[in-house]
Amino acid sequence: MAVDFKYLLQGKHDCQCGRDHNCELKNIVLGSGALKELPALAGGFNSILFVADNNTDALCGESVRILLGKKCRKELIYQTTGVLVPNEKAIAELDAMVTPEIDLIVGLGSGVINDLCKYASFTHHIDYFIIATAPSMDGYASCHAAMIIGGMKVTYSAHMAHSIIADVDILRTAPEEMLRSGYGDILGKYSALNDWKLGHVMYDEYFCQNVYDLIYETTKGVEPIGRSLMQRDPEAVRLLMEAILVVGVAMSWIGNSRPASGSEHHLSHFYEVLGLLNDTPYFLHGVNVAYSTVETELMREEILALSSPAASVNSMSRETEIRRVYGSAAEGVIELQNKAGWYEQDMLTLIQNKWDAIRDTLHEVPDSKWLIHCIESVGLSMDKYYAEYSDGERMDAKRWAKDLKDRYTFLWIWFMLLR
Repeated sequence: MAVDFKYLLQGKHDCQCGRDHNCELKNIVLGSGALKELPALAGGFNSILFVADNNTDALCGESVRILLGKKCRKELIYQTTGVLVPNEKAIAELDAMVTPEIDLIVGLGSGVINDLCKYASFTHHIDYFIIATAPSMDGYASCHAAMIIGGMKVTYSAHMAHSIIADVDILRTAPEEMLRSGYGDILGKYSALNDWKLGHVMYDEYFCQNVYDLIYETTKGVEPIGRSLMQRDPEAVRLLMEAILVVGVAMSWIGNSRPASGSEHHLSHFYEVLGLLNDTPYFLHGVNVAYSTVETELMREEILALSSPAASVNSMSRETEIRRVYGSAAEGVIELQNKAGWYEQDMLTLIQNKWDAIRDTLHEVPDSKWLIHCIESVGLSMDKYYAEYSDGERMDAKRWAKDLKDRYTFLWIWFMLLR
């Protein structure tokens, strides 16, 4: 049964968690032929800037121009032979196009185009639409924009899209790797949700059972579609995109990405950051998340195999190791953790005092064998992961990916007990 997005966008009030949940996103149109709704959605706007790259423009850019008609006053088509990078140059190109008469940006693309349009529209105080071209990640409905600034990935607070158009006829033409990426990003919610609940168990962090259940059941619904997704079955593509949008709305209900981004995203970000710093290859975000979901579950299983918690005897120098791993970015990473104060916590005593509750929580993630089965259904294998990232890189990720964020995740427990 399809999700009622009109109902979800109304938010949830008088929730048992004690908070009201709201969503500023106005419209979600998902289905075959959804693109035809563009003129009606844009009816209240008069001067539109159309943004795409040469790949997405070739896909259906002309249809977008025809549907917008004379309201399409300007356009920016990024020219790229590889991956479009949302860096200072790309931001400046878009900023220059947003003149005072522009009252709406319409983006055609996936992650990068969405982030660029989101960031520019927020800084210029106007609305934006995104026409999704791939079910590749859960950021369409997010209020954050991930940019590459000074060669590093930086996430900025922004605003949500005014409207999201997700036409299944367009989405099912996405490259296979983008389909895998979206599936992996959703599968990673098992890990993220577990980290959220763990934060509640350990530090009484705010937690909403309704949001947890919504995302958990959505993730469970995507589990079995892997093979049909790779065959571009329209219903499988629709289900994946639906899940992506549900997660985005759920994040807006909470006001941040906590229910959807945890230790698995920290590992994924680690590989992306090292790739940018060292100019080395790395997988698409959601593919990294898929592999990192398995990796973090293997780490949970290591912890669950312990009879009792005791501190690791490894006496590494944190700052020395951070400088070795992060090079030119190290000082910012060190400063972030000094400010967060996690290293000053008596975490071991807390782990010992809450050991039974921790174990109960960790058991809630599907086991690694099942997760491997899931990623294999979309053509991913752990052998490819091990071939892409060396033993040393993967160990560095397990130890030091947590330092990229100030969010508490399972990685801290693993670090304390098994580093």
